[in-house]
Amino acid sequence: MADKIRFDSVTKVFTVRDTEKGKGSKKEFTAVKDLNFSVKDGEFLTLVGPSGCGKSTLLDLLGGLTKPTTGRILLDGKEITGPGLDRGIVFQQYALFPWKTARGNVEFGLEAKGVSKKERNELTQYFLSLVGLEGFEDRFPHELSGGMKQRVAIARSLAFNPDVLLMDEPFAALDAQTRETLQSELLRIWDKTKKTIIFITHGIDEAVYLGQRVAVMSTNPGTVKYMVDIPLDSRLNEVDIRSHAEFVKARHHIWSLLHEKVYQAASI
Repeated sequence: MADKIRFDSVTKVFTVRDTEKGKGSKKEFTAVKDLNFSVKDGEFLTLVGPSGCGKSTLLDLLGGLTKPTTGRILLDGKEITGPGLDRGIVFQQYALFPWKTARGNVEFGLEAKGVSKKERNELTQYFLSLVGLEGFEDRFPHELSGGMKQRVAIARSLAFNPDVLLMDEPFAALDAQTRETLQSELLRIWDKTKKTIIFITHGIDEAVYLGQRVAVMSTNPGTVKYMVDIPLDSRLNEVDIRSHAEFVKARHHIWSLLHEKVYQAASI
């Protein structure tokens, strides 16, 4: 399977305030350093790591919202130089227009893209149905639950038909039951659409459940330290996949990798 995305020695440095030196002082902060990894076409990759390890910076770079200080990111062999409709982004915050219905929120971008009214209606209905919102098309955001709002946000991103779906902790603000439901829904959508998905999470269980591989990041500076293959092929068919021996083994392995520095520091 061909590479869809390639990070080639990517480093991102920001200029920030130097609080130790007083007013007006600046210093450089390296958010991510030497990112070197690839993502296959149609792969579901999850990223997990401690706060401040650069997960969101990595996603911003991939989305073209910011540019690498050094290195480059390739999408289908072409360097990413800015945002594009080939990448859809779903954030933790729903970012829906409160004055538009679920249908209107999904249609908005398609209208701006110049899609005909007939095709807009068909695409919107298809993707709202795909995310389980058939019958809720004419509800406004304040009439929807948090999980439903996030479904609208996912439908909106999918309607553009992006090659890659970027997801920045999209289920973090939801209750546990809704989160598990949407995790399963996302796997079903991924299985049907074959999109390449990169999904950021703080949750090890979520990373293992969703990802074919889990990228484990470390901090100071942020980098992808390990890539862990997850040998689970029947997530949607297993009644309680989280009790599966392979799931438990993978979860413990990733937990150990994330806590490796803690153990090392304690032994010094």
